[in-house]
Amino acid sequence: MIAYVTVGADDMARARRFYDALLPALGYGLDEGPEGLSYALPVPPGQRPVLPDFYVKPPFDGAPARAGNGTMVAFLARSQQQVRRLHAAGLEAGGTDEGAPGFRADYGADFYVAYLRDPQGNKIALFSNDPDEPGRDD
Repeated sequence: MIAYVTVGADDMARARRFYDALLPALGYGLDEGPEGLSYALPVPPGQRPVLPDFYVKPPFDGAPARAGNGTMVAFLARSQQQVRRLHAAGLEAGGTDEGAPGFRADYGADFYVAYLRDPQGNKIALFSNDPDEPGRDD
């Protein structure tokens, strides 16, 4: 099980604007501190944390942050409509389009996905895979 994912950023204000446009709608809360941004899903009293957490931090070595070539973080959305809304919100919040919302021929008939780059260049996917929604072949 993946416990957390961390991406690097040089400008925390730009990163927060982008991720605040996406992650709260997916249920994540934010804890911001001097070390960066920590997004986590709520933990009901007496329960274990729901993983993974998502962190946005400056690199520990002090060098500029760089996006990993071939690295991508995917977030599960509740619906195709939410994928479209969050993709638009991410663009409005300083992200760049890496693939408009829609179905892809290489994936299953129910896999609806959109791709963004955050302001630092990290690749983010937002997807829905709900078989109760219209599929690619419907």
